[in-house]
Amino acid sequence: MAPAVLIHKLQKRYGTTDAVKDVSLQVEAGEIFGLLGPNGAGKTTTLRCLCTLTQPNAGTLEVSGISVVENPRLVRQHLGYVAQEVALDKVLTGRELLELQASLYHLPRAVIKTRINTVIQLLGLEAWADNKTGTYSGGIRKRLDLAAGLLHQPDVLVLDEPTVGLDIESRVAVWNFLRQLREQGTTVLLTSHYLEEVDALADRVAIIDQGVVIAADTPSALKDQVGGDRVTLRIREFAPLAEAEQAKSLLQTLPFVQEALINSAQGNSLNLVVAAQSDALITIQQTLQTAGLPTFGIAQSRPSLDDVYLAATGRTLLDAELAASSSRDPKAERKKNMR
Repeated sequence: MAPAVLIHKLQKRYGTTDAVKDVSLQVEAGEIFGLLGPNGAGKTTTLRCLCTLTQPNAGTLEVSGISVVENPRLVRQHLGYVAQEVALDKVLTGRELLELQASLYHLPRAVIKTRINTVIQLLGLEAWADNKTGTYSGGIRKRLDLAAGLLHQPDVLVLDEPTVGLDIESRVAVWNFLRQLREQGTTVLLTSHYLEEVDALADRVAIIDQGVVIAADTPSALKDQVGGDRVTLRIREFAPLAEAEQAKSLLQTLPFVQEALINSAQGNSLNLVVAAQSDALITIQQTLQTAGLPTFGIAQSRPSLDDVYLAATGRTLLDAELAASSSRDPKAERKKNMR
């Protein structure tokens, strides 16, 4: 059986810029698959190539075994695409917009009313469906956009940053809806630069950096590859450097401590990488107490997807976002947005 989505050695250039250099991934039917990476990593370009909106320069793209390049019209029947920016006609009601979308999909008149009522109920839009979309909040506009993407009952729903700009309540509502779709057998491919979103939703994830897939697996497996748990320790709220260095030297002698670093930006706190051990925190505190060093605060956590990104690239996702923002040409951005 063919995978729901197959992308192999995808490349896409804009002039002399390689937006996507080498992206390969496979999405199985009925799973939520996340593409994680900073802005400018190539996530949106990958989705646009898959959804027949942009012609790739090289590579293989298939949806349900159908070639995107050779049969774009047929592929569109199997795909639902919800872009990052929601563009709605503010003078139409939600129901009228869905009727327009249904006509664009050439849905039979006999099924349009039933399909529209189904997606309205599915996304909890009953109270807003007959109001003009200009009165909608951001969260309700996003729900309507999702409804439009589901009208033709696609095998694969493709979402570009589905919760960007939404409040927490609306984000949770979208998350629950996507889980419900998965339970019903719909395949979901989404991009995000929200770590917690991909971690919470995705069965598997691919991390993209500078147009290349640098890691792909389940979130749990990717985090396991990074190594031990993280321990953040404060000796005092603002510890003298000498005390921090003394604590670091002591803790490095413990057999389960794999790495110890002093974070001067956080009051000379210590960041440790430790092997999984149930009494790690107790042992650390006892070691410091024996040496006459107080423990102001201590916390232990599992590696995050940001740790995975850091291990693969040498920088955090936030660092990558900031670097991308500072490198953008404001004039070029304005021209791009005017197209």
